[in-house]
Amino acid sequence: MITALTITCALLLDALLGEPRRWHPLVGFGWLAERMEQRLNQPLNRSRLAGLVALLLLTTPFILIAALLDNLSPFIGLLLLYLALGGRSLVEHAQQIANSLKQDDLESSRRQVGWIVSRETGAMQPSDVTRATIESVLENGSDAIFGALFWFLLAGAPGVVAYRLVNTLDAMWGYRNSRFQHFGWAAARLDDLLNWAPARLTAITYAVVGSFQQALRCWSQQAALCDSPNAGPVMAAGAGALKLRLGGASIYQGKVHQRPILGSGSEPEISDIARAIKLIRHSLLLWIVVIIIGGGLLA
Repeated sequence: MITALTITCALLLDALLGEPRRWHPLVGFGWLAERMEQRLNQPLNRSRLAGLVALLLLTTPFILIAALLDNLSPFIGLLLLYLALGGRSLVEHAQQIANSLKQDDLESSRRQVGWIVSRETGAMQPSDVTRATIESVLENGSDAIFGALFWFLLAGAPGVVAYRLVNTLDAMWGYRNSRFQHFGWAAARLDDLLNWAPARLTAITYAVVGSFQQALRCWSQQAALCDSPNAGPVMAAGAGALKLRLGGASIYQGKVHQRPILGSGSEPEISDIARAIKLIRHSLLLWIVVIIIGGGLLA
């Protein structure tokens, strides 16, 4: 029951305060990761071993510290889970993009969506911005909320710290280009492993709170078409739950990449950004109810 209370309080802190605007620990961790990558990822010797060593050197001390501190006070787990969550920032950013689109401010919406997607946004039309925003809400719902909750439930403070740090390294190093193809391999593969179960639980949750049969059908038929083993179930189920068609052509590093069509139904409109946010909120509410009931049964 204490775990359920800790999770509820952390979610309330995230809803009320959002991410710290100054001195966020992940900013400092990102700085360390940049320095480590510059030192170990040498142009003439880019290797998977160097990337694995960098990952272990960066994450192991913080995981051990989290385990030690967690034994001293339950408030440490609450604080670390709150810092690992990004629900409010995700929602606020999506709402800002929607507001820019409603005001026909295409340049602002392009710039804002560029902060949350890796594709090029300079030539996006309003429909492209809308689609990218909904896709990001669905996918980051798993990464920024449900993945962190899953690993806190499974392994407490050390688990959520490990999850968020590996997720951060994947975001920084997990690119398939000459610089990170080998060096970022360990971070990308470990992130895939840590997200395997949370992604599928998120997909199931989207189905339960959305259009159930359509979400499951899209998941089963379309998820394997995606390059990512975890984004596929989340995006396909989420698009199906919303009865929308996502995916399609996008520009990455100057080249058009034809992504698979996910979901089924209508083309997304600006109002569907709010529907995607609502899907996340209803999914989170379901998780809270299940966690509280589960905590009560195990008490």
